[in-house]
Amino acid sequence: MVLSFKQLAIGTSLLAIGGGAALVSSHYNNRLSGSLPPELPPFATQTKIAISDSAANNSNFIAAAVEKVGPAVVRIDSARRVTSQVPDALRNPLFKRFFGDQLPAPEDRVERGTGSGFIVSADGRLVTNAHVVSGSDTVEVKLKDGRTFEGKVVGVDPVTDVAAVKINANNLPSVQLGKSSTLIPGQWAIAIGNPFGLDNTVTAGIISAVDRSSSQVGVPDKRVSFIQTDAAINPGNSGGPLLNDRGEVIGINTAIRADAQGLGFAIPIETARRVVEQLFNKGRVEHPFLGIQMVDLTPTIRDEINKDKETEVKISQDQGVYVARVLDNSPAAQGGLQPGDIIQKINGAQVKTASDVQAQVESSLIGTLLGVEVIRGGQTKTFRVRPGAFPTNRADQ
Repeated sequence: MVLSFKQLAIGTSLLAIGGGAALVSSHYNNRLSGSLPPELPPFATQTKIAISDSAANNSNFIAAAVEKVGPAVVRIDSARRVTSQVPDALRNPLFKRFFGDQLPAPEDRVERGTGSGFIVSADGRLVTNAHVVSGSDTVEVKLKDGRTFEGKVVGVDPVTDVAAVKINANNLPSVQLGKSSTLIPGQWAIAIGNPFGLDNTVTAGIISAVDRSSSQVGVPDKRVSFIQTDAAINPGNSGGPLLNDRGEVIGINTAIRADAQGLGFAIPIETARRVVEQLFNKGRVEHPFLGIQMVDLTPTIRDEINKDKETEVKISQDQGVYVARVLDNSPAAQGGLQPGDIIQKINGAQVKTASDVQAQVESSLIGTLLGVEVIRGGQTKTFRVRPGAFPTNRADQ
């Protein structure tokens, strides 16, 4: 995972809500990509949604897109049981001196939250965010037409914040998946979801930027290059679809910057689709992992590194991907990579940023050799590294 040379703490809010507060943490910092083949196996047969005559005659493209996709957008209500712990302060000897050894018993409570999701196949396969259903085995799924189903959480992937849910139903309306890989800033973006429990809310804006790194968004433990949009999204929008002007899903609305307005972020649909396919097929996702921390080189970063008295490495390049740390016994360490290496290519493909490296690693296979070309001490060297399985409690690449 890409880490900045000097960590930057950014408040980023989850978009699931629970009783007026976030279902889990209201800050994404301490919680909690890659290229794909051109064609991916489709989900089960989709049920196309016809646009009514009234919508066709009296709507613009946003209304037409919403008419097409809205019936396949769902509300997800989740609940999990949490046992409260006795505060450490009550264990203090001073407390016992005045109140004796009688401590309050731990209490169970139920935390409830609301998010969004969307149906990807007529047989009841749903996509949402992992943080919407985290800690729940089953959830309540409400369709726009008022029907309610019990949903089984098939699997969650905390590394990308994507989850798969299944309901027992057939002939359901479903979305059409588009492409996010060809997006450019300025294109239209439409969001549908349930912010603050206000079901089927529609907002519109533009694609503000693409390929925002996890570090830029403030979630360095995620392996996602986010889409940035100014379409209004709020708590409760988590897991809902981000659409293009044709009503195709291009992303999953996931996070907002807590200290700003008009800065929303979505997971690209290619990433979500790849993850969800694995969750439905295997119930889990395995991500390739090298075990390095990286930073994009700039003249300023180069000067900081060269001035650091604890760093013996001296570099002259002001572009490239600098390896700041190699984890002990990691695939990278076993393959010969060292701190101070400057990555140039992976499997012959030029990489200019840490996000490029992340994408190349994510598109590789666990256990398959990767050729990593680096500059070390002014010389070009190539190492063969076998990616391992990503440990979900780490924030490294």
